[in-house]
Parts: sequence; structure tokens; C-alpha cells
Amino acid sequence: MKKNFIALLSLLISAGAASAQEALWLFAPVESPVVNSDSTVTLSIFAPNASKVAAHGFGMNPLELTRSDNGTWSVTTPKMKPDLYTYSFDVDGVRTIDPANAYTARDISMIFSEVIVPGGNADLYAPRDVPHGTVSKVWYPSPSLDATRRMTVYTPAGYEQNPDRRYPVFYLLHGMGGDEEAWNELGRASIILDNLIASGKAEPMIVVMPNGNANLAAAPGNTSAGMYTPKGEHSIAKFGKFENSVKDIIGYVDSNYRTIPDKAHRAIAGLSMGGGHSWRTSMLMPDTFDYVGLFSAAVRWSGNGVETSNEEISEPLQRQFKNAPKLYWIAIGKDDFLYKLNEDYRSLLDSMNIPYEYHESEGGHTWTNWRDYLVMFTPRLFK
Repeated sequence: MKKNFIALLSLLISAGAASAQEALWLFAPVESPVVNSDSTVTLSIFAPNASKVAAHGFGMNPLELTRSDNGTWSVTTPKMKPDLYTYSFDVDGVRTIDPANAYTARDISMIFSEVIVPGGNADLYAPRDVPHGTVSKVWYPSPSLDATRRMTVYTPAGYEQNPDRRYPVFYLLHGMGGDEEAWNELGRASIILDNLIASGKAEPMIVVMPNGNANLAAAPGNTSAGMYTPKGEHSIAKFGKFENSVKDIIGYVDSNYRTIPDKAHRAIAGLSMGGGHSWRTSMLMPDTFDYVGLFSAAVRWSGNGVETSNEEISEPLQRQFKNAPKLYWIAIGKDDFLYKLNEDYRSLLDSMNIPYEYHESEGGHTWTNWRDYLVMFTPRLFK
């Protein structure tokens, strides 16, 4: 029996190596990344024939790795603040993800390795032993865009088991170059919602993450357009059309999910371009959203490179705030390239005596800030 088992094992190993169907018997020659007790991170890669290796990411200048006698290159970062970090290696001028790290995320057309340094809000980015919601990729008709389009929908834990319960809806929009996968992958939205709801800090809610690129039906590789290379400029085409299609999304969600279909139970927020979409949509649909979040938002952007004037938006703003949203929340980093645009917009709101809440953080136009804003904004909803 033992000989038969060994023979079978040898056969399986040979077959796996020959056909590469599954990596059942392949193991990374190094462990990477390693989060150390002092909040530093050690990165390693086995590259015995390389002459130079560097690590890019972590919000800092490239880190040079040092080679050991066995061909393993390693480096330890400085002490890192709690956060989710992305990084990649440069091996003799060739960029690659960390081959020993199974955790990756796509940002537009680039794939990065991920690591979480625990503590603070970063503890919400990692799955916990709590009830989990359901994440679905949903196709819906959009008559406004004459297309069938895809969105990501999160339903909270217990949704399927409580058929008589109805839920508020949070519409969460991505930035330029992103798509319906961005908030859930890079933004960790469903994990954050699971953890906030389980701790009682947020109300159970449905979260809808649509594709804000009006000319694209879905994320790359999921349509008849094939496996094209996504680019940021794809977001600009048909800019201004997406806001008009939001009514299609709301209509589909209200018809197919157990929602509470009124203003008091709808929220909209977005980052960068999605913040601009949230700004314009909430202004054009003043009776639809009681909670508005502008995260590093491209406010006042018309999409054609021309900033909308105070005169153009004063009347729509007055209509919106005649029956003011319960929460109008603006957040941006001190070093964000959209800071001045937001500062000017807040000056307009102040001159019109329009109420809003403002949060200013360190840093710039980064997922570090946007995840934090989501953690801060979501517990304020539907209270």
C-alpha cells in the first residue's frame, strides 16, 4: 500500500509539472511579505540570476533589495502606519508582482501585490469572523445609454434569510480609470461594510457599485469588447452621460431588491471622478438622495476641460438645498491636486449659506484616504 501511494504521488507530481494544471506541488521558495511585530514589512524574492532588485510602493521611494548567498533578495521597510499597501518588484528593469504573495489587486491596467499592516482603520480591511454579506456582479438594462451594463451589488448579512425586511441603499462610485470592481477590490468596500455592520457602527444596507464609464459596459474582459487594455481616458468619453443614467440604476435596484425607495433611505458618494458624478447627480436629482459624500471630488468639472461657473450651478444648488440633504459631506487631503477646486467650491457654498460638513486629511489623491473616508462616512448613513 505504501509503495502504491508513493508511486501515485510521484505520478501526480510529474503530471502537475508537465501540464501545469494546478500548482498543487509547487511552493514559493521564500516567504513574502512578512509583517513584523514592529510594523515593518520584510519583502523577499528568489531571483538568483538578477543583478539588481528594487521594491516600488508603500508610498515611498523605491527600496533596494540585498542579495543573499542563495539568490534570495530581501529588504525591510521602515515602520509603517496601519494601512493596506500595494507594491511591486523591479527585477533588472522588469516590473513584476511578488510571486510569493497570493494577494493582488488591479488598479486600471496594473496588477499590484497587497499587504495589510494592522491597527486603526486597517483592521476593518481584513476579513473577520463575522457574518458576511453577499457580493454579486449584476447585469442591468440602461435605456439612457442604450446598453446592458454591469454593476457590483453588496447585500448585507441576513438579506436572504429575512425576506420581509427592506433596506436603505448606498450608491458608491469609482474614479477615473476605475470600474465596477474598483471599490470592492482596492477599496475593500464589502469587507469594511461587513465589519462595520457586525460591530453595530453602521446600519445594514445595500451597496451598489456601478460602472461610471458611460461608454463601457463592464470591467475589462467581461464584454464583447474583449481583453482590451484599460486606460484612464476611457472614463472621459461620454462624460456627463453617466449622471443621466443613474435613474436606470435606481429603477433596477428598486425593482429587484428589497429597498426602501425614498430620499431618506438613499445615499450617494464617490471618489475623484465618482465624486464629481455624485456632486452633479445629487444636484440634478434633488429629491433622490439624503446623504451625499464627495471624496476628493472632481466638483465643478464639466468633462470638457472647462470649469463650470458659479452662475451655472447656483440655481441647481438652491433647488437641491431647498429641501437640504441630511448630510452633505466633503473630504479631501491637504496635498490632493483637486484641493484648490474643492476649496473654491466650499467658498461658493459658504457664500450661499449652504450647510455641509468638511473633513481635511493628510496626504493626497490616494486609496489610503478614500478607504478612510468610507469608514468615516458609512456610519453616518440612515441614522
